[in-house]
Amino acid sequence: MLIYNIEDFGALKNSKKLATEAITRAIEAANKAGGGTVYVPAGTFLTGAIHMKSNIELNLNPGAILSFSTNPEDYPAVECRWEGVKQQVHSPCIYGRELVNVSITGSGRINGNGELWWEKFRNRREELQYPRPTLIGLDSCQRVTLKDIALVNSPSWTVNPIGCYNVTIDNISILNPADSPNTDGINPESCTNVRISNCNIDVGDDCIAIKAGTEDTKERVPCENITITNCTMVHGHGGVVLGSEMSGDIRNVTISNCVFKQTDRGIRMKSRRGRGGTIEDIRISNIVMEDVICPFTLNLYYFCGPRGKEKYVWDKNPYPITEETPCFRRIHFANITARNVHAAAGFLYGLAEQYVSEITFTNVDISMAKNAIPGHPDMMTGIENMNNRGFFLGNARDIQFHQVTIENHEGPAFYIENGEAVEIINCRSKNTKKPEKLVEQATVSPEEQNVSP
Repeated sequence: MLIYNIEDFGALKNSKKLATEAITRAIEAANKAGGGTVYVPAGTFLTGAIHMKSNIELNLNPGAILSFSTNPEDYPAVECRWEGVKQQVHSPCIYGRELVNVSITGSGRINGNGELWWEKFRNRREELQYPRPTLIGLDSCQRVTLKDIALVNSPSWTVNPIGCYNVTIDNISILNPADSPNTDGINPESCTNVRISNCNIDVGDDCIAIKAGTEDTKERVPCENITITNCTMVHGHGGVVLGSEMSGDIRNVTISNCVFKQTDRGIRMKSRRGRGGTIEDIRISNIVMEDVICPFTLNLYYFCGPRGKEKYVWDKNPYPITEETPCFRRIHFANITARNVHAAAGFLYGLAEQYVSEITFTNVDISMAKNAIPGHPDMMTGIENMNNRGFFLGNARDIQFHQVTIENHEGPAFYIENGEAVEIINCRSKNTKKPEKLVEQATVSPEEQNVSP
């Protein structure tokens, strides 16, 4: 195995001199030889953007730190997706495009030094010429491996593979402050065959977010065949989130054997009119959550982002179904425990013209917080703060709850507003604060209404 030590190419450890050129020379030497390992020894190396090549492994020795510059000039513009749209952006700290067989490994640390970037975003005192860098951004690559590394203080999204095929992300840790803006953990976007396992993610936005572009994305490419297992998620706005950028479709996703703590929402799916696309064939099992606002949200009236406050988005009257109408279907939850839940046990709200459908909850145990903090179960116009509520269903069809227990809730365990074929089988309400019937039926529109307590 050919190893290219960056010190042999002029990189100086624990120095204020940038090692960017030395690292680039090491990568080019390995590339010229047909591939190899670019090795970062113990010590701190200050650098600007690193551009990877095919057949290169960037390996960080234990004790090695790649510390990224806070000077925007060290991140020359590249064309990449930003919020679903191709545009000029500051180069990711570690970047690659149209590569094959690229790896970032080792027990060292990659520090994005995001504080300055966050302050510029928060205060708007100094407009950036381009959107902030991601920490690792790989575009249209094949056979990507990220393993064992520690990632901290990303300027924005931490790991963002876009249009990649065959991606393995294993045993990495991500730590960004809980109040750092848009510092998502792992965001596969329009990727195929992605495996995320054994990761610890503690961030300021979504821990894992699966995306597939917006209505403004020229090429509609799905994000599909995604497995997420054996991960812990802390803080952040969601444990695992699908959307709201899902215009190219998100499908064939399994999420299993994970723990979420204080992640605002647990499993969250979100979109709105205008986006189009379908989220389908999703399986979620063996999850434990603690101290979340709402464990499960499926929201087709999500209003955040460009044009999100237009009447077309928030209007509760039905519109014609077109290619701009998003769809959530065939989504299954099983063997899940959620403790110390604040707002609601679950929030499922489809469009008036396109109900969320074919959803099952099996063997789910939810306990509401005794001193719950009122909050929104999800971002939707017209929904008030709530606390200790059960499942809130609106515009939902073919929904089954089987062996679901809800404890310490107020009001009905299941509140249904415009529901078709909602089955509630062997479910229990425990220690209800204000005892009421298990199911409350609100406005009922379809003739085939069928609720089976």
